[in-house]
Amino acid sequence: MPERKAFLLRIDPAILDAIQKWADDDLRSMNGQIEFLLRQALIDRRRIKTAAPTNEPLASEPPPTID
Repeated sequence: MPERKAFLLRIDPAILDAIQKWADDDLRSMNGQIEFLLRQALIDRRRIKTAAPTNEPLASEPPPTID
């Protein structure tokens, strides 16, 4: 697994709460959701060529449903 770097993020509590709810809906950790959103933004803006290989669905794919 590639090396991961930690950093401190100061963020508005309302944004953090919304990200946590979104992460819960997508069955991800908050950290995983933030990394997913950042990766998708970088791809969309052509700052990186492709997504790192993960088990995460692409942004265009709906999250899996649980019945």
